This record gives sequence, C-alpha cells and structure tokens, in this order.
Amino acid sequence: MKVKVQLDRRYAEPEAAIYTAAMTGEVQQAVRLLSEESPQMLACCDGESVVLVEQTQLVRVYGAAKKVYAQTTQGEFLLRRRLYELEQILDRRYFVRISKSEIINLRFVRRLDLSIAGTIGMQLKTGETAYVSRRYVNHIKSILEQGAFS
Repeated sequence: MKVKVQLDRRYAEPEAAIYTAAMTGEVQQAVRLLSEESPQMLACCDGESVVLVEQTQLVRVYGAAKKVYAQTTQGEFLLRRRLYELEQILDRRYFVRISKSEIINLRFVRRLDLSIAGTIGMQLKTGETAYVSRRYVNHIKSILEQGAFS
C-alpha cells in the first residue's frame, strides 16, 4: 500500500482518504486503524491517588474478586472500568482477550506452550504464566497464523 502525507495548513486536524479499486482486507485494516481512537493513557487507582499509565506499560488486565486490575511494569493498580470496556479501548494490535477474566499485552509474551491439551499457556516476560481458556484458543491460533506475535 502506498502512503502519502501532505502537509497543508488549511486542515486543523488530520484527514485521511484511501483511494482503491476494491475493498480488500488490507484496506479494511487501514480503515479500522485510522478510525480507532484508543487512549494512550489509562487512569489507574493507587490507594487514594490516581496514576496515569501508558498502554505500553500494561502487561495484562484481569478481573478478580469483582474488581478489575492492571498489572504494569510499575506494579498493580485498580481500574474503575469493566473488562469489556477496556477490551474496546485498548490497542487491538497488541491486546488480546485470553479468557473471560483476562486481557494480555502481546508485547509481554515470551513463549507459548501448546503442549497442554486443549489450551495454550503464555509465559510472560514477568515470569508469570497465563492460560488461554478453551473458548479463546481458536482466536489465539488465528492471531498466530497472522503473525501478530512476531
């Protein structure tokens, strides 16, 4: 795909146009990426204060005891959002749901263990292992086929 950037002071905010002969998967992906507005920072609770955490620092987001937590490179924080809301706003190129209660940042996956019957073990760079539930195995396998982990 050719990409052309043209600077013009008449435009107050960026505008993108795609010229194509057919709607291909590549074009659909470009449209999806250009139209998504995922916040780069998340407000996390640390006791009585709020800490702003960049998405790149998130290792995983998980639910436990009816609360949602963010495990980051700086520690663990409480989030005031539900997992399904986070799934919608986190960058879909890097964040993937692996179970009903967990979303993983693919940038922190060190190794995949496919030897476990019917599931996948994900060894994280933090040393922990997260397990893909059977319900999400096919989704993870399709991501593997697309080469998203490389």
